[in-house]
Amino acid sequence: MFIEAAREKFGDSVLYYPQTTINDVFDSVEKGDTTYGVVPFENSTFGSVVTTLDRFISSKAQIFAEAYLKVNHYLLSNFKFESIKKVLTLHYLTLPKAFGQCQKWLDTHLKGVQRIDTFSTSKAAELSTVEPASAAISNSICADLYGLNILAKDIQDKKDNTTRFFILSTNSDRSTENDKTLLLFTVDHRKPGALCDSLRIFKDNNINLTKTDSRPSLQRPWHYVFFIELQGHKDDDVVKKSLEDLKEFCLDLKVLGSYQNQLQD
Repeated sequence: MFIEAAREKFGDSVLYYPQTTINDVFDSVEKGDTTYGVVPFENSTFGSVVTTLDRFISSKAQIFAEAYLKVNHYLLSNFKFESIKKVLTLHYLTLPKAFGQCQKWLDTHLKGVQRIDTFSTSKAAELSTVEPASAAISNSICADLYGLNILAKDIQDKKDNTTRFFILSTNSDRSTENDKTLLLFTVDHRKPGALCDSLRIFKDNNINLTKTDSRPSLQRPWHYVFFIELQGHKDDDVVKKSLEDLKEFCLDLKVLGSYQNQLQD
C-alpha cells in the first residue's frame, strides 16, 4: 500500500527504499537517508492512523504533500483456493487494517481460516510464497513482484475505501491557491474553556477546520495533544495572524506543514 501511494506521487523514475514500520519512514527522512517518506494518515473506513499522529509529536519532519489512494485488496496465492488454511495481511497496531477492510468477504468465503498478522501487505505477499497453504491480502503490484496468482479481486467490503497518505520531507511545499495546514498544540486543561478559546480564533478569522484529533501527550496522565487541520497555507497572512493569536492560549504549538489540497469534492 505504501509503495502504491509513493508511485502514485513520484512515478517510476526514482529509487524506492521500503521500510518495515511507520517510525522507520520518519527516521529515514529525519536522518537524510531519503529525500521523501510516505506514511498513512487516515483511512475513510477506520479513521486516523495514531502511530503517525504520535510520531508527529516529536518528529522534525514536515508534511510536503498529501496523496489519496483508493484501496483495492486482492487475494494472492500460488495454492488452490480450496487448499488455503491461513491468510496473511497487514494488521499492525492501529494502521488501516486490511483484515478489517475485508471482514465480510473473509467471513463469507474463508470463514474459519487462520488469519496471521504482518507488518505490511507487501510482507504478507512475500511470506505467502514460502508459507504452506497460505494466501495474502495485498495488491496487484505485489502479485507481479512475488510471482503470485490473483485468486480474487476487489475483496474489500467498501468499494470506495480510501487511504490518505502524507509525503514527508524536511520542509513544506510552496503556497498555492488551495492549501491545507496541519498543526498540533496543547492547552492547560485546568483552565476552563482553554480549548474552546483556542478554536474560536479560527472561527473569528473565518478559517475552516477540515479535521481534528487528539492524542495523549505523555507529559502527564489525562493531558492531550490536539491536532488541527485547516484550510490555508502557513504563510498566508490570515493563517499567520491566527497562529500568533493561538499562542496566547497554548502551552505548545507546532506547525507540521502546509500542502496542496488533493481532495476532489
